[in-house]
Parts: sequence; structure tokens; C-alpha cells
Amino acid sequence: MIKKKLIIFDMDGTLVNSSITIANAINYVRKNLGFEPMEPEKILRLVNDHTINPAQTFYHAKAFDADHERWFSEYYSKNHDKELVLYEGIKVLLESLKSKGYSLAVATNAYRKSTLESLGYLEIMDLFDAIGCYDDVAEGKPAPDMLYKVLDEVGCSADEALFIGDGPRDAEAAKRAGMEYIMVDWGFTEHSNAIRSVEALKVLLLG
Repeated sequence: MIKKKLIIFDMDGTLVNSSITIANAINYVRKNLGFEPMEPEKILRLVNDHTINPAQTFYHAKAFDADHERWFSEYYSKNHDKELVLYEGIKVLLESLKSKGYSLAVATNAYRKSTLESLGYLEIMDLFDAIGCYDDVAEGKPAPDMLYKVLDEVGCSADEALFIGDGPRDAEAAKRAGMEYIMVDWGFTEHSNAIRSVEALKVLLLG
């Protein structure tokens, strides 16, 4: 059992199965930019690749701009209630952690508008004490900025916190923040050394 005050979760691929929505939203932005759609499987392979510039890879741009955010959020707003689901057992896990006195937070490279819509629709928003999003900070993951933001909001130090995610961006952000990290593997990517079920994670966290 791991003893920490604060447990921070990545959102997409960790809490929320948003694979369809992410692929469709990226292709919606591409359509508005005049580009052909990408294969959803390719998008999901690349979305957690910390070695690429995602704006360049998906939108042929040096950096994300206001139109990218607006179109992505527009698709999310219109479709999250049809496409998003929690991974099985996640809500029970969060409620169990909360009942044991843990503070909970989210650190996601999603935009704040779509994050709040997603967590609200999935009825888990009230379980979190802090939320850090891509547009809240100067740099998204793998930079540690949003982890620092969450720590400041909750009033914890890095050694009192644990970050749980599903990709190398998450792992690198935790490393740079000096924070313990757990990799899970029920989302978009495959890892050889990872927790493979929500129930196994629950046992590790709560005994």
C-alpha cells in the first residue's frame, strides 16, 4: 500500500476512455484546416509520444493556436456525451480513495473547457480538489508545470504526492517534478512495466 496525501491522475487513457473522441476531434480540426483525416489508430499511437511536436504532427503548425483549441473544444462539447466513458472501476476507486482521506487531482494536456465538460458529464468532478490543464500553464506535459500548479493548489510537496498516468509524457513530467509515478496500461498505449487493471491499482493504493 502506498502512503501519500495527494494522488494526481492523468485524464485521457487513465480515467477516461476518450480514444474515439480524441481521434475524431483531431480529425475535425484537420478538416477545418483543409487536411485529410488521419487513421484513428495512428492518432492514438502518436498522442502520447513525447518525442514529437503534436501541433506539427497533427496540424502542420509550429504550435497550437486559438483556432485549434476552439475547433477541438467545439467537437468535444458537441460529442462528449455520446463518446466518453469512464474505465470500469474508476469511479469506485476514486470514491474509495476520497473516503480514506486522500486529496485527488487531475493533470491533463486537454484544454480546461473540455476537461470540465468531460469530468462533469461523467459525474466525477466533485471528487477532485484541483485540476491542471494544458491552457492553465506555460507548458503542458512532459513539462512539470501543471503538477506544480496542482501541488500549490492543494498545499502539498512533491514527495507527498503520487502521479498516475498512461504514457511517457506523464512519466517525464513526474520525473521532472520529483514526484513518484505509476504507469497504467489499459488506455491508448502499451508498456512492459505497468499496472494492467483498475482493480490491481486499487489493491496497490489501498491494500
